[in-house]
Amino acid sequence: MARRPAAVALAVALLLLLLPAPVAAAAAAAVGVNWGTMMSHPIHPSAVVEMLRANGVDRVKLFDADPWTVAALAGSGVQAMLAAPNDQLESLTRDPRRARDWVRHNVTANLNAGVDVRYVAVGNEPFLKSYNGSFINITFPALKNMQKALNEAGFGQRIKVVVPLNADIYSSPENKPVPSAGSFRKDINDLMVDIVNFLHANNAPFVVNIYPFLSLYQNPNFPLNFSFFDGATKPVYDQGMVYANVFDANFDTLVWSLRKAGVPDMRIIVGEVGWPTDGNKNANVKYAQRFYSGFLKKMAKNVGTPLRPGHMEVYLFALIDENQKSVLPGRFERHWGLFTYDGKPKFSIDLRGNGKVNYLAEVKGVQYLPSQWCVFNKDAKDKYKDLPASVNYACSNADCTPLGYGSSCNGLSHDGNISYAFNIYFQTMDQDVRACSFGGLAKITTTNASQGGCLFPVQILSVSGRVVPLIFLHLSLVLLVSVFTLL
Repeated sequence: MARRPAAVALAVALLLLLLPAPVAAAAAAAVGVNWGTMMSHPIHPSAVVEMLRANGVDRVKLFDADPWTVAALAGSGVQAMLAAPNDQLESLTRDPRRARDWVRHNVTANLNAGVDVRYVAVGNEPFLKSYNGSFINITFPALKNMQKALNEAGFGQRIKVVVPLNADIYSSPENKPVPSAGSFRKDINDLMVDIVNFLHANNAPFVVNIYPFLSLYQNPNFPLNFSFFDGATKPVYDQGMVYANVFDANFDTLVWSLRKAGVPDMRIIVGEVGWPTDGNKNANVKYAQRFYSGFLKKMAKNVGTPLRPGHMEVYLFALIDENQKSVLPGRFERHWGLFTYDGKPKFSIDLRGNGKVNYLAEVKGVQYLPSQWCVFNKDAKDKYKDLPASVNYACSNADCTPLGYGSSCNGLSHDGNISYAFNIYFQTMDQDVRACSFGGLAKITTTNASQGGCLFPVQILSVSGRVVPLIFLHLSLVLLVSVFTLL
């Protein structure tokens, strides 16, 4: 959704801090990042772009074409993949003029402003099984209309139209779980054959999102070490190929699927790959660092996969944590960021592939709200009367995912769980004193309420000038069960 900075003075102050600097040397492999903006308190895009440049990141993948975000890329030297979200597919299919308008407003205008647009993504994972076929009949027509619009605007050779797809569009049978047995899903096989041949005819790549973490999350019997790249598990053998990790096996399953679809040499971009740091027992900093360490070493060596050795173009998922993402896939969904909500790196990695493991450069100029927290008032009268409803309300309107089983704040006490819920709501509401009342059950303190490895955050000053209401009711029934076991 579009966001605009309302506080002009703040914007000017931030921009004064963002003096031009040369882009650092690019990494050995083509490693970009996914930049999502589904957070209640966004960081100024210009500050984010300067952080990207400081870390040598020269390409980003966006999930829309929000003018405020895209404008910050102008003249930066950072390549961009813009996107038309799934909710625009129907209009793009129904009326080709919508595609022409989209190209005029989002491609032509941004190119003229100095944004280096390289790709236009039509939809995002539109064939996910969880969508129950909602976008199956409209994705390909939208893709063709967008390609035609780019051609008419004179950009067809320079900018490629793609469809980022989840790895659930292909698989191998259970009785033969090896890459060579892979093919596209039966329900979309004919459609996928049409799409990949269309993309190939236009010299466009296939964009796939691969998540080793999800293999582990979705299958309790999945071997943990097969998710990583340090050779600590038994390999899989397939027609003379050796697979020591699930990423290679998954990628080559796609290669086989493309072969069977008649495009064996089609270029592949990994649109999303990463590891979350909270929201699940296997989502933590330790495993994320282990994953990225092995993955980035692999990218720097340009070894590719057994079937596709050599250079790969990949986009890490994701740049910054997003507290407004849906948690229907899992509570970890809001914790994929390499950076925390306030633009600080979570762990040290070798992003550039030069053998130096360091913390990434943080976002500069981030301002915080006052150092105060909202906590449970143990002295409140009738403190247990309205407590469940109050915690329910707080967690329905703010992000309580760290309280879930296996998460960073799962070990809090009875009172700690309550305080976390009250504080995260208080911070989300920009520390409005009315957001720390709950009928007298809460109080404001200047003593840091964080406990052990559980951070009670102080929110940043939002440069959008507003707080977007958080409606997380679909989370409550699942999350609050685990919270109330301690109440």
